[in-house]
Amino acid sequence: MNKKKSQNIKIISLGGQGELGKNMYVAEVDGKLFVLDAGLMFPEEEMLGIDIVIPDITYLIENKDSIQGIFLSHGHEDHIGALSYVLKYLDVPVYGTTLTLELAKAKLKEDGFNGEIEFFEVDSQTVLHFDDVEVSFFRTNHSIPDSVGICIHTSEGAIVYTGDFKFDQSATELYQPEIGKMASIGERGVLCLLSDSTGAEKPGYTTSEAIVAREMTNVFNSAKGRIIVACFASSINHIQHVFNAAYDSNRKVAVVGKRLKSVFDITLKLGYLRVHKETIIPISDIGNYPDDEIVVLATGGQGEPIAALQKMAKKTHKQININEGDTVIIAASPVRGSELILYRTIDLLFRAGANVVTKRTVYVPGHGSQEELKMMLNLMKPKFFMPVHGEYRMLKAHAKLAHEHGLSYDQICIAEKGEVVELKGKKLRPTGKVPAGNILIDGSGVGDVGNIVLRDRRLLSQDGILIVVVTLNKQDKSIAAGPEIISRGFVYVRESEKLMEDSVALVKGAVEKNTKSSSFDWSMLKQDIRDSLNHYLFEKTKRRPMILPIIMEI
Repeated sequence: MNKKKSQNIKIISLGGQGELGKNMYVAEVDGKLFVLDAGLMFPEEEMLGIDIVIPDITYLIENKDSIQGIFLSHGHEDHIGALSYVLKYLDVPVYGTTLTLELAKAKLKEDGFNGEIEFFEVDSQTVLHFDDVEVSFFRTNHSIPDSVGICIHTSEGAIVYTGDFKFDQSATELYQPEIGKMASIGERGVLCLLSDSTGAEKPGYTTSEAIVAREMTNVFNSAKGRIIVACFASSINHIQHVFNAAYDSNRKVAVVGKRLKSVFDITLKLGYLRVHKETIIPISDIGNYPDDEIVVLATGGQGEPIAALQKMAKKTHKQININEGDTVIIAASPVRGSELILYRTIDLLFRAGANVVTKRTVYVPGHGSQEELKMMLNLMKPKFFMPVHGEYRMLKAHAKLAHEHGLSYDQICIAEKGEVVELKGKKLRPTGKVPAGNILIDGSGVGDVGNIVLRDRRLLSQDGILIVVVTLNKQDKSIAAGPEIISRGFVYVRESEKLMEDSVALVKGAVEKNTKSSSFDWSMLKQDIRDSLNHYLFEKTKRRPMILPIIMEI
């Protein structure tokens, strides 16, 4: 196909830059928008009460008529988890491989999405045509099958988005990358490479899955009692290791967790999990077998493992609890910000009598280390380079690798979220910003919790709240009842009677002063109560509770 010369090529990161998760990128070619992935992120510790975080898609909504489609690299939550929220506002087709689309559909159903969406199945041989732009795919090696890299072919060369990848020399058929095809893409000319940076700080190669499989079998054979394995719901490779080790050690496997059960059923039906049927039992049947013949594979409600383990250790799980002599294998790395929770959970497991296996070799990440990242650079030979997928230090480490590989810093761009990077001639340069950031999901609310609400939640969690109730006579504005002060999370009232009495007197004084004023104003009265109490309470307790005055008239 003879492509018309592209005049205007831009790349925009809407998520996944300076953070782990929430991956979403836009390649813009002469006004046509190609959206790469639509992921979520689990909340950081300071995001109190938040369930998940998704990208701000204001730019996509403003340009929805120019969007050619959403192209998915693989089926992990940090790449498909925001689809149900994004597709409420964008009526665009979604492209992905067989497993990726099935997991995306299951996620949409789980989120209660009932809109009509066009799904188009692709594989590594598919070439899609959009006027003067072609989109093709190549297989990559990751911890989930059917992972692909995405190429957007322009007249100036290909924009290549790797998705998550590594190069495992022992990869089985389902996970083997198309190295020859990657080299061919590189020979044809890569304008810009957007490459996974998650493992950019780690020297050498990521440990082979073959070593994990061997170590898992050793642990299974040596364990005396039940084995509980905690992993992410969509870590298909690790789930396969568990079933292989269970079969080799004559154990039965029970799957626990709604999200895990859904993923398990889909991958089993499509043939991406190879399991001996007699190995699978329902959780209700584990009492029919000796402890040394049982394996429980578990995740939490969001598909992550730590919450489920905590409940088991505290003996509050609905289906299974930790017993003395159980072996617990944590086949997952903690979500960013939850490292402390993981260590507390391990402590709880030991207290419950479990033997906890946290050896590095029972779990390896699905991301390439430095030598694998160099290999991708060697295969693609890009003109320009943008590290993606990672916190800033990871992006910086990847940029350094690219520089050592021979690219000048003028050819490398570490983009911020929302930054528009233009590729023109021999230059790669930021040319502006579009709206980008976090949309917070709390229950069924989308974006209704912002910085102000989070600030209030932090204040409430730190110093508590004081509710001041005063009832005034409507005729002469005299105090008819109160002031009454209710404390929650600030001080224990019965042990702070003097503090409460003085606070009541302060409120009474503020009310009388304001009601005697010729220019009586409700908002001024409330502010006076806040100010006088704030000053006094900080002086006495060195705390600043949230003060909520409620003034009523009768």
